[in-house]
Amino acid sequence: MGQKKDLTGSEKSKIVRYLAEGCSSLKIAKLLKRDHRTIKRFIQNSQQGRKKRVEKPRRKITAHELRKVKRAAAKMPLATSLAIFQSCNITGVPKSTRCAILRDMAKVRKAERRPPLNKTHKLKRQDWAKKYLKTDFSKVLWTDEMRVSLDGPDGWARGWIGKGQRAPVPLRRQQGGGGVLVWAGIIKDELVGPFRVEDGVKLNSQSYCQFLEDTFFKQWYRKKSASFKKNMIFMQDNAPSHASKYSTAWLARKGLKEEKLMTWPPCSPDLNPIENLWSIIKCEIYKEGKQYTSLNSVWEAVVAAARNVDGEQIKTLTESMDGRLLSVLAKKGGYIGR
Repeated sequence: MGQKKDLTGSEKSKIVRYLAEGCSSLKIAKLLKRDHRTIKRFIQNSQQGRKKRVEKPRRKITAHELRKVKRAAAKMPLATSLAIFQSCNITGVPKSTRCAILRDMAKVRKAERRPPLNKTHKLKRQDWAKKYLKTDFSKVLWTDEMRVSLDGPDGWARGWIGKGQRAPVPLRRQQGGGGVLVWAGIIKDELVGPFRVEDGVKLNSQSYCQFLEDTFFKQWYRKKSASFKKNMIFMQDNAPSHASKYSTAWLARKGLKEEKLMTWPPCSPDLNPIENLWSIIKCEIYKEGKQYTSLNSVWEAVVAAARNVDGEQIKTLTESMDGRLLSVLAKKGGYIGR
């Protein structure tokens, strides 16, 4: 008998909602007409998080190929393992093997640590997860801003550096390179924007609302049907310009209030799927240590990178929310992997 198909995103969402309603795994299996073991396995995996990786045997790389990889790592500082191996015309090597080989001849810069969560933060994150367990996240518009600079984010760029080599010194500017503030949103499998904040504008409550009026509302929201607007939930973080009384009242006049305006827990960028979109875009525009000479050029790079993000990638991010809620509850409000 052929193997059954994996659970779809819709089925996973239904499982989470049934669990929130107090249904047993056996009852859920009958409702979805799926094997009971499949349902139990999904619940267990969601609560336990990612399984420990089992080391697999490395693919054999010849001595000649190793020398090519070492030379490429020296010529391409801060490049990814994939870029290094592709430049050597070495294909079919999984990421784990590439990184294991590079560890013998190079090193990678560590990412910055996240600020610790206190007890209040964790409790609020758990309360938020419980509140939205039954939510249909395909109706949520996830929004955020991102600042991109000409030289890349300080301390963020990372890549392989050959042992004995020094990291390249980036271009430094007398008065600083400046940057561009970008706003965007994702809902289901659709990208809203990106929209550029006018240079020199500091986003306070008034300028933030005016920006939303000129971009989000006029260029996207206005074109949507009445039924779509009725069901859409608007998400934004707790930045002062977002959470102020002025902005809250202004959004309420636009119809985004009460249950249509999602509350947000403090210190929770790991729960916002658009943060993953920002990572995808930044990896693309700053790959191999790339820098820019003007604000317009870095903005054009952001637009081009955003266009290359397809609907399936966005759908994967938005459909990850059920798992994120289960993970934050399992970790008692602690940070989850993004």
